[in-house]
Amino acid sequence: MSRPFLAALALGLSFVSGGLISGGVATAQPASQLRIGLREDPDIMDPTLARTFVGRIVFASLCDKLFDINEKLEIVPQLATGYSWEDPKTLRITLRPGVKFHDGEPMDAEAVRYSLNRHLTMQGSFRRSEIGTIDAIEVVDPLTVRIRLKTPSSPFVSQLTDRAGMIVSPKAAEAAGREFGARPICAGPYRFVERVAQDRIVVEKFADYWDAGRIHINRISYLPIPDSSVRVANLQSGALDIVEIAPSDLPAVKSNRRLRTALREDLGYQSIIYNVGNGPRADTPFGRDPRVRTAFELAIDRDALNQVVFEGLMVPTAQPVPPGSPFHDPSYKPEPRDVARAQALLKQAGVTLPVVVEMTVPTNPELRQAAEVIQAMVKEAGFELRIATMEFASSLQAAQRGEFQTYLSAWSGRPDPDGNTWAFLHSRGAQNDGKSANPEVDRLLDAAREETDTAKRRALYAQVWAIALRQDRVRAYLWHREIIMGYAARVTDFSLLPDGIIRPQGIRLN
Repeated sequence: MSRPFLAALALGLSFVSGGLISGGVATAQPASQLRIGLREDPDIMDPTLARTFVGRIVFASLCDKLFDINEKLEIVPQLATGYSWEDPKTLRITLRPGVKFHDGEPMDAEAVRYSLNRHLTMQGSFRRSEIGTIDAIEVVDPLTVRIRLKTPSSPFVSQLTDRAGMIVSPKAAEAAGREFGARPICAGPYRFVERVAQDRIVVEKFADYWDAGRIHINRISYLPIPDSSVRVANLQSGALDIVEIAPSDLPAVKSNRRLRTALREDLGYQSIIYNVGNGPRADTPFGRDPRVRTAFELAIDRDALNQVVFEGLMVPTAQPVPPGSPFHDPSYKPEPRDVARAQALLKQAGVTLPVVVEMTVPTNPELRQAAEVIQAMVKEAGFELRIATMEFASSLQAAQRGEFQTYLSAWSGRPDPDGNTWAFLHSRGAQNDGKSANPEVDRLLDAAREETDTAKRRALYAQVWAIALRQDRVRAYLWHREIIMGYAARVTDFSLLPDGIIRPQGIRLN
């Protein structure tokens, strides 16, 4: 965030395009520009290497996908026009004609082949574990791609509704190499203009967009502002148009007649990742002994945490699949807080009290407060929890390197449960930052990918929870988020889908 922006907030001023003004309400912005406040600064803007939820919001303007989802979580075409299974391991995708990348190059079957192979082979790819069942990609003709899989995969098409399905310009990607994220070139409704780290990302309308009739705003600026109250203050003043808000700020937004709200239970979760095998930071009693991790989790009261920090608006959980999913297991619930049992487990483990544990927490006031509540809870059981705050994108990189003991981390979620589980709990998962490894968990997750029957898949995931979460204790799931968006009344035709992504198609400014 820029110093002028912070200074303006401190002085009770508002920041608008063109400078600072005094007073409680900013002058109206031109209808050609939309300003969106993000809760964090996105990480790299490369679909192959990116991890953040806020990055997905920006990608919605830059990079169309082969498929998207609708209000009912149904898969709908975007860059593709449709798909069909020739057999359980062979997928045929037809593409939309006349689509161009921002550099004028055609978006065709060869570009799809290139992008999918890039996801599979690029060093550091976070998409590899999402579409790793691909065996071969064939260009049938300029508008048809055939994908051959190693094994049947129920979630495969669903994976193509997010970053794995984003198609990049081969010409631009080859020229830029690993620097592609500094100036991404895709086939979305907006083209990249500039990025100033921790300050703004700016995009402008792409004249040759294939669905140009649904794009009504010329320019979008994304501003990372970690503090919800600061985002809301700028929404109220007119300096921002759309922001995600914390539950504690919801009453203020709802009482303002110039503002509107949209709420959706998201598809993901908030969890604590435990480092059980990623480098020297795992070599502690906490990392080595599941009894110590069990004691830590038993000291946490999820319901109280929800009430204290989130006004009761979140949904306490013990699993990565939200209640609205047909794959949710209603019988798998959080264990009640049991300090006496936690203390007994620590005694059984023979650890020295207090057990010192560090928790990495992204720089976010709500998460900091949640960590402080957890800190007080686990202290009663015999833990000394030390909180280490870190800028979000940096915390992701540190977690990947194993530079953490525990990490309070969220995942925005996917319609298919594989998108919430395989990459995080499988020993080969690209986002398994704690490096947990259990052959039976791997087998069950692989089997769930191949199974097509909903009830049988749900049963397989239930077995995963029993082993990974109750026996091995590799991660603790805390709550499913309620996404709360506040927006100016002059923003019309804005709809919030269950994934929480702000899609620019159709949005107008009056």
